[in-house]
Amino acid sequence: MKEINVSGQKRTDLGKKASKTLRKEGLVPCNLYGEAVADGKPVALSFASPMSELRKIVYTPHIYVIKLIIDGEAHTAIIKELQFHPVTDALLHVDFFEVNDQKPITIGIPVKLNGLAQGVRDGGRMNLSIRKINVTAPYQQIPEHLDIDVTGLKLGKSIKVGQLSFEGLDIATPKEVVVCSVKMTRQAVASDQTTEESTEDAAASDAAAPADAAK
Repeated sequence: MKEINVSGQKRTDLGKKASKTLRKEGLVPCNLYGEAVADGKPVALSFASPMSELRKIVYTPHIYVIKLIIDGEAHTAIIKELQFHPVTDALLHVDFFEVNDQKPITIGIPVKLNGLAQGVRDGGRMNLSIRKINVTAPYQQIPEHLDIDVTGLKLGKSIKVGQLSFEGLDIATPKEVVVCSVKMTRQAVASDQTTEESTEDAAASDAAAPADAAK
């Protein structure tokens, strides 16, 4: 995973009014969750970070290990949850989860399809059903994307999560989930019909040939 730095400052006023004021100043309210708990519930470190810095980790297809520098103190984290405004899609809040070298994490990794599928060469259309697969591993072992070879995938066939394996990673997404498939298209149907008609014509010609020779 790529690593990126994000700065922040602790906040003590956690009310809605204070959060609204922060957003007007170009800051986004955030929480960092880690190992600490109180009364059986996770304890959050509340802070605010500039939207200008969060933009580079939120509006991107990439996943990052984030070095949070909060009032000069460093924390290693990943994004846990994002909250957007339901109308404007503006970023309202970010939850981070602190990670370490020993404890595995579960995170969604982008899927990358490699190769030209046989079914696509035959006129079909590749359909990507999920863009990320959840995996569990120490964060240092997690790749930027998961490579899946689709070269041999034929028309009407699919690849499910249960058919995949990646060294050093435990797959957390259910096995029956379809990752990708090659769908039949009108072009492929027409091609199949043309092939069938050609085969039938050839068979008819072969059958008629002995009769003509007998004459």
